[in-house]
Amino acid sequence: MNIADDIQRLHELHRSGALSDAEFAQAKAKLLDQVGAGASTNQSASSSFSGDDDALNQINRFRRSKDDKWLGGICGGLGKFTGLESWIWRLIFVFFALCVGTGMLAYLLAWIFVPEEE
Repeated sequence: MNIADDIQRLHELHRSGALSDAEFAQAKAKLLDQVGAGASTNQSASSSFSGDDDALNQINRFRRSKDDKWLGGICGGLGKFTGLESWIWRLIFVFFALCVGTGMLAYLLAWIFVPEEE
């Protein structure tokens, strides 16, 4: 949610009578002070940084493991990335390889496209 949405919500509360004139002015000033303080303390951060960018950065952190690997390090990397043990990921891939048939394909594609950790 951005500053305009917050001010709009405050205005709607004021118009409906939930906020008095003084409360509206105080809440608006407090909101603007918080935004001004955040912008002055963090000049390098972009104001258009959204949750989608954060999710993409999280996915880009996924790497194949050098230490915890049997074949390509995919399960070890998934273990580090998700917090699950790597043996659980190995069982999941074996299950999908035996039952559905897509586990081996997914593992091979990940082995090809996921970079190894440095």
